[in-house]
Amino acid sequence: MEYHGGAVDGPPITFDGKSLEGPGPMDALLLAVAGCMAIDVQVILERSRVPLTGLRVEVEGDRAPTHPKRYTRIRLVYHLEGPEAGQRGKVERAVELSRDKFCSVLHSLRSDIEIEIDIQNH
Repeated sequence: MEYHGGAVDGPPITFDGKSLEGPGPMDALLLAVAGCMAIDVQVILERSRVPLTGLRVEVEGDRAPTHPKRYTRIRLVYHLEGPEAGQRGKVERAVELSRDKFCSVLHSLRSDIEIEIDIQNH
């Protein structure tokens, strides 16, 4: 139940249905949302001249009890080092912009996405 993949010129990642050699697909989805939003927030804060010396994001999700057991709620907690208390509004705005406009991973979870599948036997 291990599958390897990645971008053509990028490093490989292992998806493991047993979560022994890599994250399972659902954990990878959470990590992708957290990573995408963290990158957005970092870039937005840099452009806003808000000092950032550390950023860690905790992410967890609640899943539906029946199949397809999709995520019904995702929670993110941002731990930042560097911004001063007076810059809290800029930090909140950066997170909102990521959530509402920029995070392509998060917006790829929308229900209106088209899925095309082609099956080829070799």
